[in-house]
Amino acid sequence: MGKARSAGARRKAPGIPVGARGGPARPNPNPFEVKINRQKFQVLGRKTRHDVGLPGVSRARAIQKRTQTLLKEYKERDKSNVFTDKRFGEYNSNISPEEKMMKRFALEQQRQHEKKSIYNLNEDEELTHYGQSLADIEKHNDIVDSDCDADEPGTLSAELTAAHFGGGGGLLHKKTSQQEGEEGEKPKSRKALIEELIAKSKQEKRERQAQREDALELTEKLDQDWKEIQTLLAHKTPKSENRDKKEKPKPDAYDMMVRELGFEMKAQPSNRMKTEEELAKEEQERLRSLEAERLRRMLGKDDENSRRPGHVSADDLSDGFILGEDDRRLLSYKDGKMNVEEEQSREASDGESEEEEGEDSSEEDPEESDDPDSHSDLESDEESEEGSGTPEKERRHAPGKRLTSDGQKAREAARTELPYTFVAPESFEELKSLLSGKSIEEQLLVVERIQKCNHPSLAVGNKAKLEKLFGFLLEYVGDLATNDPPDLRMIDKLVVQLYNLCQMFPESASDSIKFVLRDAMHEMEGMIETKGRAAFPGLDVLIYLKIAGMLFPTSDFWHPVVTPALVCMSQLLTKCPVRCLQDVVKGLFVCCVFLDYVSLSQRFIPELINFLLGILYIATPNKQNQGYTLVHPFRAFGKNSELLLVSDEEDMATWQRKSLSLHWASGLKAQTKTEANHTRLSCLAVCLALVKRCVLMYGVLPSFHDITRPLRALLTEHLADCSHPRELQELCQSILTEMENQKHHCQPLICEKSKPVPLKLFTPRLVKVLEFGRKQGSSKEEQERKRLIHKHKREFKGAIREIRKDNQFLARMQLSEIMERCYINSPSP
Repeated sequence: MGKARSAGARRKAPGIPVGARGGPARPNPNPFEVKINRQKFQVLGRKTRHDVGLPGVSRARAIQKRTQTLLKEYKERDKSNVFTDKRFGEYNSNISPEEKMMKRFALEQQRQHEKKSIYNLNEDEELTHYGQSLADIEKHNDIVDSDCDADEPGTLSAELTAAHFGGGGGLLHKKTSQQEGEEGEKPKSRKALIEELIAKSKQEKRERQAQREDALELTEKLDQDWKEIQTLLAHKTPKSENRDKKEKPKPDAYDMMVRELGFEMKAQPSNRMKTEEELAKEEQERLRSLEAERLRRMLGKDDENSRRPGHVSADDLSDGFILGEDDRRLLSYKDGKMNVEEEQSREASDGESEEEEGEDSSEEDPEESDDPDSHSDLESDEESEEGSGTPEKERRHAPGKRLTSDGQKAREAARTELPYTFVAPESFEELKSLLSGKSIEEQLLVVERIQKCNHPSLAVGNKAKLEKLFGFLLEYVGDLATNDPPDLRMIDKLVVQLYNLCQMFPESASDSIKFVLRDAMHEMEGMIETKGRAAFPGLDVLIYLKIAGMLFPTSDFWHPVVTPALVCMSQLLTKCPVRCLQDVVKGLFVCCVFLDYVSLSQRFIPELINFLLGILYIATPNKQNQGYTLVHPFRAFGKNSELLLVSDEEDMATWQRKSLSLHWASGLKAQTKTEANHTRLSCLAVCLALVKRCVLMYGVLPSFHDITRPLRALLTEHLADCSHPRELQELCQSILTEMENQKHHCQPLICEKSKPVPLKLFTPRLVKVLEFGRKQGSSKEEQERKRLIHKHKREFKGAIREIRKDNQFLARMQLSEIMERCYINSPSP
């Protein structure tokens, strides 16, 4: 029954109750609008809040709220201007009208003060009294307009006015009647009264004057007293007085320096830096001019600029001339006769020399002096002309007759001088012909001038020419290395030129180096295939390996030139056996180059350590118990197993430590036994120095002690027993000390100590029961999550319900407006 009733209550039409639109709901609601929420079960201790509901009242309140908010917004939806009353406290009933007025007046004064003081520069406040400044009042600048001493100048007293302008009758009669009543004497005449009035006015004037003087004296005294106590008060004087009193401080040294710097001249813009192309162009022009000057001196020509006559003006009086030569003839006698033939022969020789110079200048092509390609053939032409032996040439070039000694010396010096311009060689033979027979400085100068005259920015094909020049220089370096003896000094100087060309053309330089290394590797592989073993290459290949490390970066993980060079050196140390002292020197040189390569990257090279171990082994006597294993190309027993062993004590005593010369790598000359022993000891010293470098470089490796264990065993067991020189023994001890000082970076593997794991026990599962019913068995976090989900659903449904009700309310309002417009616009019946 209750359910049916509640359902019927829900199915009622949502009508608006009385008073919902206009005023509050009635205190006694309609019993048909009361909804009773019955509970199925009565739970003890549970308070029920919504056992009785008033849907009609709730609906009326919702409609009233929407009318005040939503309907108001709906009506003002198309309005953009809003009037806002910003008067202070206008709608605040807690403030009295007097307080409102006072607060408004204070705000108005504050706004006016802000407007007036917007440009106030923090000056001192000026105190006023009745609108006048106190500073002006203290100056006492009162101006007396007239001689009147009255308090108010410009006004007349009533008695004086009545006496002078009012006839004086009334006043005189009044005074007369008063005097008669008081004294009872005879009345005074008019004249007496006037005199008395005048005397009285004069007396009052004197009194006022005395009073004014007293006041002035008191004012002055007060001013003096005020000035005395003014210093005791914190009074701030005006800025105008401070400016007058304050003296300008003298500028210090810093201010003077700042002003001097301000008046100094500003930095002037300098010329821009020239580009590489512009510098190359200027250098080429300079070399061409120098070459033209050399050719002119070689041919004995005078400078045309010196012979060119100077400009002579039309107004020139020719009074500033200077005699260039003395044309006067000296009188001389020979055997009592005047000597005239010598003078004639001298003039004839001078004329012939001038004719010869003219013929040479006419025969010479004017373009040859400017063409740098023809300069290299001039010396050979001159030599061929001199060696031809024609009588006409001999007569022309007779040194004692036609040419002076100074001119001949200048020509010889010009012939021996290097040309300033060169053509880039097209083959190795041309380069070799240009450099052969010259000193080291001249060869370097020739290579440098070839680069400057054929700079890539000067012509299109110069780049290919200089790329070829790098290959030719590299081949020339190999040719110098194969000479007997090798010219190592010239090779050292040419490395700078190779480096410059490598910076300009890195790709072609790398191709040239790789070609040389590839050729050396193919030769070594062919030797292994034919003979079964390979020998150390010549000095040229070793120098190529050294140059590759100087031209290209060796610290890269992979490099197209350095990486093949490293592989080549590792192959040399592993495949080339050591059979003589020359092989030992070459192998040690490869080890030095290896260390130079890996000095920055600190890359571990096992071939290097193995080769140094083998060199130390062949310097010790063979023993059975070694404690280490030798790797190819060294053997524990054999012909060359004791190649560096020295047993002669006299040779050990006379040995002095020296650096190994690279000349020995090209071939050792016949040496005596003592010299051979000294060479062996020098090789051993170089090997120990390389081992020390390896110890210092590889000390940071985790496996350092495992790597150096064979070296340590060899140094401690074998070399310590030998009676080597003291320097070698000290070097061995320093190496062992460095090995011991290195830290152990890795620990040996051991089994981890752990506690025994106990057996698993079946413990009961304890679950805390939080609620009964559907939510039983879940954790607290899961229950909290479900509660939030349920709350979210409920709030979401409530929001949808409220939006639906808002739309219905707006629809009713729109419908009412439409109906009202239709009712107004419809014609009356």
